[in-house]
Order: sequence, then C-alpha cells, then structure tokens
Amino acid sequence: MNRALGIDPGSARIGLALSDELRMLAHPLMNVTVDKAALAKICEVITQKSVDTVVVGLPKNMDGSKGPAALKAEAFAEQLQQRVPKVKIILWDERMTTVAAQRALHDAGRNVKQSRAVIDQVAAQLILQGWLDSQSFLSL
Repeated sequence: MNRALGIDPGSARIGLALSDELRMLAHPLMNVTVDKAALAKICEVITQKSVDTVVVGLPKNMDGSKGPAALKAEAFAEQLQQRVPKVKIILWDERMTTVAAQRALHDAGRNVKQSRAVIDQVAAQLILQGWLDSQSFLSL
C-alpha cells in the first residue's frame, strides 16, 4: 500500500511527516526550507516514498474563516497538485496543531530552542495523524 504525506506549510520551513505502509501511524520526516526548490524537494519525497495522498494543513482562523495563511496553504496545495497530478491532495483543518506540537515537545522535556528544529515536523505529524484517524474511523 502507498503512504500518505502530511505537510505543515510555514513561511520559513515546511514540516513533513510520513505514514507507515498500513496508514495507521504518522511519523515526523523532515523539514524543507521555503525557497525556490521547496516544491521540487517535496515532489522528490513523494516519488521516493511511494506517496499517493498528501494532506496539507489548512490553518483556518478559530472562527473557521480563512486568513492569509490559509490562502497561502491553498495556493501551495494547488501548485503541488499541478506538479503531481496523479497524487490526491487533501486540505485538512489544522487549527491548534502547532500549539499541540509545542505542548507535546514541552511535555517530552524539550525547551523552545530545542524544539525549533522539529516543531514543523511534529505539526505535520499531528495533521497527518488526524487525517489517518478520520479515515480509520470512516472504515468502521
């Protein structure tokens, strides 16, 4: 079975997380620096890891409306879809995932400085795990 890739699009770094082959668990994978080569690097990961579904975090406002960050995430998902037309791209509501990621890292004993390098990957993991959990729930 093919894997799913979770993406937490940010302004400086893009966090990536990858599902296991059974699509039960999401694991932090890596960060990609936001630059001109970012989309190409993500497409490489999609190919190398046999990804057929990409879950992009959509950072809606707390009232459910879309602000500038959500519009950027939608544009990013659109650009990615153009590069990998056979891959299913899903936008997933990611409200509070970065806060949850920070809390999880803090609970694991990491301070803010230690967390900076992995926070985006953990946020991507939470986005992907939320989607994976919803899929297993739907199949019950």
